[in-house]
Amino acid sequence: MKRGHRRIETQLAVIGTGIAGFAASIFALKRGLDVAQFGHSGAMAYTTGYLDLLGVHGQRIRQDPWAALDELRRDEPQHPMSKLSNPTIRTAFDGFTDALCDMGIGYTKAGEQNLSGLLPNGVAKPTLSVPKTMLPGIAAREAGARTLVLDFDGLQGFSAKAFEVNFAERWPALKSARLTFPDMENRQVFPEVLARSLENRATQEALAGLIRPLLNGAEYVGVPAILGMHAPDEIRARMEHAIGATLFEIPTIPPAVPGIRLRECFERAFPDMGVKLEPQLKVSNVEFGRSGATLFLHGPMEDLEIEASAVLLATGRFLSGGLKSDQHRLSEPLLDLPILQPDGRQEWFRHEYLDPRGHPINRLGIEVDSAFRPVMPDGDPVNERLFAAGAILAHQDWVRQRSGAGLAIATAYAATEAAAAMLA
Repeated sequence: MKRGHRRIETQLAVIGTGIAGFAASIFALKRGLDVAQFGHSGAMAYTTGYLDLLGVHGQRIRQDPWAALDELRRDEPQHPMSKLSNPTIRTAFDGFTDALCDMGIGYTKAGEQNLSGLLPNGVAKPTLSVPKTMLPGIAAREAGARTLVLDFDGLQGFSAKAFEVNFAERWPALKSARLTFPDMENRQVFPEVLARSLENRATQEALAGLIRPLLNGAEYVGVPAILGMHAPDEIRARMEHAIGATLFEIPTIPPAVPGIRLRECFERAFPDMGVKLEPQLKVSNVEFGRSGATLFLHGPMEDLEIEASAVLLATGRFLSGGLKSDQHRLSEPLLDLPILQPDGRQEWFRHEYLDPRGHPINRLGIEVDSAFRPVMPDGDPVNERLFAAGAILAHQDWVRQRSGAGLAIATAYAATEAAAAMLA
């Protein structure tokens, strides 16, 4: 069979389908740019759904992320978010969460203080914005309200009993119970399967009917994040009315519904918004010319060639393939961009695995200038039409700093703004 061949022209080509890549496409559309986006499954399924800005700095949990950002600029001037002002970062955050709400997944606005997002193992983490399906759980914990947390026979990735035990001292009115999910008897079940099952109204009603007799005065009911894949806020409202108590979701261990939900939301909405989206195709090669770049993609049935005036790289780190390593060095596999790294592998790690400072390898990556263009060792841009955003950037440790989404969203906004200015 003869392979097909397509050719697309666009102003901005976004490479990567994580939060940074999807945020870049949102911001590009807002600037009126023609945008195309490419990638593969990436690491979206490994997110909790929470949008952290900056939860830890100086090895301390921070309640005020904006004040922590001011300290970050002083203490880590090379950090990617240190290049941006608080108003710029807030604009980026608000633009992203507003877009999510418009696409059908409710998120809270960025406030002045971090929220304490619940985690599946019965602890909380600092985060700035949460899905509206998860917000009541934060309120329930803060109030010490009578709360019932549920899990299901055969469920993988969440234990209501462990959640109860770990919160027991701080939340004595919290109780747990286990149910058999409707039509899922005597089988192993996964959160994604349950979420897709709850798209059905009959299943919603059946589950609500099982929950009601267990309330025993509970004001809140917590369930693992399974309230549908496509309209979680509507499903939560419908089931909450049927149960007679405030309902909320708790993230599960990955791969988890909130991340899959976000990815599928983008994949549904973006084509109607004008994004040329190819979420299952990886870019195999990029060639830069005087007026732009040509990107080459190879699919199972056809090849795709993209002519772009600018390119934004948002391919993440090791999990999503943005960075690779061998026994000697780190590399960026698509463009072979310069990577900030020491001369030897022995300097990637500290002697103690749990060293509170973290490991140097987590801060290695691509260095960028003030316009978020990757630079050569001498500081000159690799190419005036190439920009980068997200976890691939050097001088940050997003896991330890609880800043993954903030880093992705803020740098995607800045890189897109710089690309739009260049294209103007």
